[in-house]
Amino acid sequence: MKLVTTSVKRPVGVVMIVLAILALGFVSLRNLAVDLFPEIELPIAVVATSYQDAAPEDVENLISRPIEGAVSTIEGIDSIQSRSQTGASVVIMMFKNGTDLDQALLDVREKVDQVKGFLPNEAEEPNILRFSPDALPVMWVSLTGSEPERLTEIAENQVVPYFERQEGIASVTVEGGKEREIQVILESTDLKQYGISANEVAQAISATNNSASVGTVEKGNQDLQLRVIGEIESIDDIKETIIQTPAGATISVEDVAEVVDTYKESDSLTLVNGEPSLVLSIMKNTDANTVEVATNIRDSIPGIEAELGESVAVDVIIDTSEFIQLSIDSVTSNIIIGGLIAIGILLLFLKSIRATIVIGVSIPIALISTFALMYFTGQTLNVLTLGGLALGVGMMVDSSIVILENIYSYRRRGASLYEAATKGASELTPALIASTTTTIVVFLPIVFVEGFASDLFTPLALTVSFALVASLVVAITLVPMLSSQLLSKVVDKDGKTYWFERFLNWLRDKYANGLRRTLKFRKTTVLITFLILCGSFALIPMIGAELIPASDQGQARISVETESGSSLEYVEGIVEQINEKLIAYEKDIEVSFLSIGGDGVGPGGGSSNNATYTIQLVPLDERDISTNDFVKNIEEDLRDIAGAEITVSMMESGMNFGDPISIEINGPEHEVLRDLADEVAEEISTVDGVLNPTSGAAQGIPQLTIRIDEGHAAMYGLTEQQITGQIQPHFNGQLATRYRERRQEIDVMLYYPEDERSTIHDLMELNIQTPTGASIPLNEVAEFIEIQGPVALMRQNQQPQMNVTSQIIDRDLGSIVEDVEARLAQMNLPEGYNYTVAGQAEEMEEAFIDLGLALIFSIFLVYAVMAIQFESFLYPFIIMFAIPTSAIGVLLGLFATDIALSVPAIIGITMLAGVVVNNSILLVDYTNLLRERGMERMEAIVEAGKNRLRPILMTTFTTVLALIPLSLGIGEGAELQQPLAVTVIFGLSTSSIFTLFLVPVIYLLLDNLSKKIKVK
Repeated sequence: MKLVTTSVKRPVGVVMIVLAILALGFVSLRNLAVDLFPEIELPIAVVATSYQDAAPEDVENLISRPIEGAVSTIEGIDSIQSRSQTGASVVIMMFKNGTDLDQALLDVREKVDQVKGFLPNEAEEPNILRFSPDALPVMWVSLTGSEPERLTEIAENQVVPYFERQEGIASVTVEGGKEREIQVILESTDLKQYGISANEVAQAISATNNSASVGTVEKGNQDLQLRVIGEIESIDDIKETIIQTPAGATISVEDVAEVVDTYKESDSLTLVNGEPSLVLSIMKNTDANTVEVATNIRDSIPGIEAELGESVAVDVIIDTSEFIQLSIDSVTSNIIIGGLIAIGILLLFLKSIRATIVIGVSIPIALISTFALMYFTGQTLNVLTLGGLALGVGMMVDSSIVILENIYSYRRRGASLYEAATKGASELTPALIASTTTTIVVFLPIVFVEGFASDLFTPLALTVSFALVASLVVAITLVPMLSSQLLSKVVDKDGKTYWFERFLNWLRDKYANGLRRTLKFRKTTVLITFLILCGSFALIPMIGAELIPASDQGQARISVETESGSSLEYVEGIVEQINEKLIAYEKDIEVSFLSIGGDGVGPGGGSSNNATYTIQLVPLDERDISTNDFVKNIEEDLRDIAGAEITVSMMESGMNFGDPISIEINGPEHEVLRDLADEVAEEISTVDGVLNPTSGAAQGIPQLTIRIDEGHAAMYGLTEQQITGQIQPHFNGQLATRYRERRQEIDVMLYYPEDERSTIHDLMELNIQTPTGASIPLNEVAEFIEIQGPVALMRQNQQPQMNVTSQIIDRDLGSIVEDVEARLAQMNLPEGYNYTVAGQAEEMEEAFIDLGLALIFSIFLVYAVMAIQFESFLYPFIIMFAIPTSAIGVLLGLFATDIALSVPAIIGITMLAGVVVNNSILLVDYTNLLRERGMERMEAIVEAGKNRLRPILMTTFTTVLALIPLSLGIGEGAELQQPLAVTVIFGLSTSSIFTLFLVPVIYLLLDNLSKKIKVK
């Protein structure tokens, strides 16, 4: 081909082009962002609203349902979920893939604005935002060494502003801090004496703290803006606020209340490694890179420590970038090891350092070129794209090996350097273009797969494609040029034969004899292959299935839930018992973050009866126990602690695919759903592999329902709203105004004394003022019912829902889901109630179906490309017989290594569809070439096999052995690439063996059939 000839004739030009590409590649590599997973844009919008201290039932009826009804008509919505909990409503809208989320958010805002006026006055303005996986903290930092109040002040005034100034940081949130509050403690006796209510006190304080513009006046030729200033400037101003009594007297706030500058009551506590601490969760900007932001934070810590002095310690608790960096380093080392193995194989086959250098140089050039292509297409360096490069290292040299081996054979037959380089490369370039194209086209359907599978693996597909295109260009330009300059000493002048060459000659002769016998017993060969293939399919039930292999990220969570309403002191007692158990694991624990009554690290709500441990283990190479084993051991040790429900689970940062098993139960009534959820949790708990099944109904809070007797209330001239308005401030407190001090806003809250609002008796005897000025106890117009209320009420597509979730252990997800569904099928649900198995199980099913369809389409594209290349329907059909034989190796490999079928494994199978045909292409193409030169058909088949045996072995060994480091699953993050590497190793190995024997047999059978058809 002209490109080959030009590259050989112009070596200086080729070298300069290569140097330019290398320079561009190195610049691109320095600017490539580093992350754990590719960026994923999820079409999800969220409407969040606060309704302070309202019960879940009220939040659902007054906020969640109106918003659900408003947004349900928006085009493109796939499903709507809502969560109504005490004081807050969250409505989540999931849109169909491909929806323009920017336009969808505008539509959501418009619909919410239409119902905003119907929401309670006490509800805050709904917040509308898009959901992003990046909307999780990249790092948690602790502050220790001083009193909580002092730490809070330091955090808010010094540390938070300091971190927020660092590049890439969006916001910093303080957990476990003390929030300052001005409390106005009302004296009931004094209020009654002066005949004023709490509302009148609140109105007086609010009116005092009010500045406003009241117009303009003229002064000469100027207009002066008139502004009345009435802001509270000190605590004394609050005390001296004037209140007018109904009798016309003037009193101040301090006459009827005590004003205290203090902190809000807290029912939570945060401890880091046993010490009270504040925890700062640091969020990055959406377009910022996790590793860069984390590096900026770590680099900035010494600066803030110097500013704070020795009294306050600033420590990193959890850094999500650590696992990312370790994973990238692990994959990078696997790439290097794989490349060295590939070069070692080449040296073994070629016994020529110069020839090995030719191939060895092509690997880094192809890699660097790939980095440039990744940069300009907006890809990132992550475990998937680097895994694609590790996978491609062995494949990168395939084209170069085939070209070099052919050039090598021409040189050994006495051809000149120029002739060997041009003829050897040109002869096989068409076949290499076909084989590379077949490998690349298998990825095209992945682009059309929807959901996370496409988002995750499209970058991998692009990276491998870039690598293969770069390696092809290198093979047909750089390799012939270098060969024409370096392969001057190929023929051994002393006539001695290299030992490995003798082995290959012996193997070639044995193969030729075996091939002749195979061609003689064609039907037997096909039958044996078919039986082996059927036998391998019998392994499928024993392999199992999962969505994505779990990564050992060294993070574990212990969740403690005591009886609803438990005091903070009681929870602390349970925690002390857990701490004693954890002492035995001190050498494996790097950081332990305990949040009592708080949120802990990561998503999820907290309440006063809960505690959460977030445990960061030491790096994988410094401990003898995996995170999974750590979780199992801790689970065993904590079982004997009574008084709380304790669950232990692994944590994974980065991509969160939800609970392995999530059973969504839907129906018209929340109460019935709670009972059904308990039954489902109990039923699936007996399934082997199900770990800690949890029902949403198991969480509950004691609730005292106040039912107003409207008839009795009317007798006193009272309405339900008037009574509620007097109960709420008495027990919840009432916000009077906000006091500004040093650019901070501090709530001024009205409270009744603690001893007047702490018992049920206080509630029953609460004095309710009537319109006539008289007072009656609340129990005169209300009855009280004590129930167990829900923590949160869930709805799916405007219907009540209850979820049962579970972790899994010691079994694959597919097998467990099968058993769980069998148990659920035996349950008789009431009419109108149904269940859906969601979570990772649902994602797995959808991903497998999508990728299965993509695999079928990929196989068709491979055939189409070969049909175009060969200008024949017959020869591509012969070559395609290599694909089903790879299934034998895939299933044997997964079974032998005890690895479940997963999304990465299916991606590996899809890649095999394009890779395994390459050897067959070389075989069939060379057979046709020999027949065109006049060789008899049978001899052409045998000769082609003998001639192509060497390059087939070389390409197979370099690809397979280069993947060995990945297949071992050693190092952080390696679990994700392991199934992919195992499928390619075993699939390609078995396919290569069958290609050498089965494909020639199929060639002969179909060629005979073709001749018979032509004769007829």
